[in-house]
Amino acid sequence: MGRTADRKTLNSYEHELELELDGAVEVRPATMAAGGALLVVAVILTALNLRPAITSIGPVLGEMRESLGASAVWAGALTTLPGLCFAAAGLAAPWLARRVGLGRAISLALVVLSIGLVLRVLDGPYVVIGGTLVATAGIALVNVLIPVVIKGSFPAQIGLMTGIYTAALQGGGALGSAITPPLESVLGGWRGALGSWAVVSAVALLFWLVGARGIRQAGTRESVADGSGRSLLRSPLAWTVTLFFGCQAFLAYIVMGWLPEVFIDSGVGKTDAGLLVGLVSILAVPISLTIPPLAAKQKNQSGWIVALGVIGIIGMIGLLVDPGAAPLVWSFFVGIGMSVFSLALTVIALRARDAEDTARLSGMVQGFGYLLAGVGPFLFGLLHDMTGSWTAPWVMVLVVYLVQMVAGALAGRNRYV
Repeated sequence: MGRTADRKTLNSYEHELELELDGAVEVRPATMAAGGALLVVAVILTALNLRPAITSIGPVLGEMRESLGASAVWAGALTTLPGLCFAAAGLAAPWLARRVGLGRAISLALVVLSIGLVLRVLDGPYVVIGGTLVATAGIALVNVLIPVVIKGSFPAQIGLMTGIYTAALQGGGALGSAITPPLESVLGGWRGALGSWAVVSAVALLFWLVGARGIRQAGTRESVADGSGRSLLRSPLAWTVTLFFGCQAFLAYIVMGWLPEVFIDSGVGKTDAGLLVGLVSILAVPISLTIPPLAAKQKNQSGWIVALGVIGIIGMIGLLVDPGAAPLVWSFFVGIGMSVFSLALTVIALRARDAEDTARLSGMVQGFGYLLAGVGPFLFGLLHDMTGSWTAPWVMVLVVYLVQMVAGALAGRNRYV
């Protein structure tokens, strides 16, 4: 009798942890036990590789242009196209996971990332752009699929794991911009500095292959008429989450792309301006480790989202009124506000009932969200050129920030797509 009851309990537990992407993926209970620690390490190492491919370019962009004889238009394309690639590849991620399985899809994405990082340092300006697009395609796939891993493998620790993942992601971005200049000196140029990040992605791939063994691949099957394969394009909640994610990404891209120039134009030194932008990124690390676990334990995350938004908007108002008056203070407030990114990822997992819907929602949110994000820096620069001042661009930022707070408050309510 006892063995029968134990067997029923085990079967029930396995059923609850089953992770389906149209029947393509299933997570073993062992993932939560012995394999869980390895999977956590694999997620962290993978996250560390999701930003250096982009953030490592900025510090050596001048040397790249001089060496390649490239124009300013080329430089603009190199820094803008990855965002569009995020959108396109992100929308394709759920389809790929259904075809080959979740674990294999992430492994393939890391292979693509490594190939792109090597490819872009082998030849001229067009090869650089092509290799960067290949690398960012791999990044985009992982961006969408890691929340699915967290939803299926760590259902009781969604907030904690999302916080750890986000902190590693932000930390990787900071390392990309901070370590690349010294690597350029040590390795004899920008090609060696940028290419060396392929070693880091290869290490992440090895750990992923080991850590993800708890994710068992089952045979794919066609979607059945029980609702699997349904589109979220008709879900108002899915579009609300997409708008929330898109607005915060829109603002983040503006901050990363334009804040240094705004500070420099207001009298802040070039080195100090770079450090202030680095502060904005670093602040997200401790916040990502603390707030998402707390917020995920509550049924409603709206209060946390709005609170971070209020703090961030104070910093934006300071940048509108006088960016040079207290640049450290404004950066501190803006950095706290930008850390809402971790809650945006948490909401993706919390608003879906299972891993299948998490995959669809993550693909939709990040696909369309990064399309919106790609427009941000362009509009900010356009308004600055048209008006000759920073007032109109920052007013636009404040309007988008208010939309983000409203959409975030609605997305944070306890509902499911």
